[in-house]
Amino acid sequence: MKKISILVPESSVPQAIADPQYLFTAVNQFMLMAGKAPVFDVELVGVKKEVKLSNGMFSVHTDRQIKNAKKTDLVFIPALFGDMRTALAKNKALVPWIQEQYAKGAEVASLCVGAFLLASTGLLNGKKCSTHWGFQNELREMFPEVEVVDGSIVTEEKRIYSSGGANSYWNLLLHLVEKYTNRETAILASKYFAIDIDRESQSAFAMFTGQKDHKDEAILKAQKYIEKNIHERITIDELAAVATMGRRSFERRFRQATNNSVLEYVQRVKIEAAKRQFESSRKNINEVMYDIGYTDTKAFRDLFKKITGLTPVEYRNKYNKQPVLN
Repeated sequence: MKKISILVPESSVPQAIADPQYLFTAVNQFMLMAGKAPVFDVELVGVKKEVKLSNGMFSVHTDRQIKNAKKTDLVFIPALFGDMRTALAKNKALVPWIQEQYAKGAEVASLCVGAFLLASTGLLNGKKCSTHWGFQNELREMFPEVEVVDGSIVTEEKRIYSSGGANSYWNLLLHLVEKYTNRETAILASKYFAIDIDRESQSAFAMFTGQKDHKDEAILKAQKYIEKNIHERITIDELAAVATMGRRSFERRFRQATNNSVLEYVQRVKIEAAKRQFESSRKNINEVMYDIGYTDTKAFRDLFKKITGLTPVEYRNKYNKQPVLN
């Protein structure tokens, strides 16, 4: 039987504790109904017997404290809530235990922004990691040794797993159900919980707001210029001139400030503008394409799908139910 330990950190999201507990307990019931033995031994593990969450609104009672949890097979780190640095400071006592379990052969999986606690253990250094799209840049800044993967729903490397944001973690949970049981059981679980089992990207849900929480005034000036001129074809030389510096220095400082190359940033700003038009207007694809400074339909379509995971038509149909003007 596979022993699963779901951590109960301070400042964690109650649902991200309850969901894996519910899923793996339900899978045990599926196995019993099929005349088979249960597969998982699921327990809640924490530093204390009782952890109060959501400003005391919820109390979670652990099955075992970490001082008594000597060996497990799979550790789940649920999503944290609030300021990440504050949450990590409250959960320092969990770090040595997670490291110890991994050293003993356990697998470790983080859900959503539980990736911050996993990263604080050092186990993610040099490895790929997913997290909520809205926290990707913060994770990069706090843990530069971690390779944060944009848009990915699930990452897996050397017994360490991570998931995308919010409900995306269900796809990681189903992935692990399939790994420890079989495809048939994972499909049954996906139907029972109404989850799209093979969704691979959270990119369609991401909103690009631009990384502006830096102090480089010249780069901020260039960022504002990009946003005001999305309908134009913007060159790097043009932006370097706006920032009053040489091209090489501009490109280097731009990446340092935003974690994007200049080209990537311009593309993402333009595609974000296109997304907003697809969501709220009745313009057709060509009209939207021209509005953001593109004239090559194939290039626009390919870039849109690369960034969002959907074609322009798929995105519009998903988020806008208005009839399109011809």
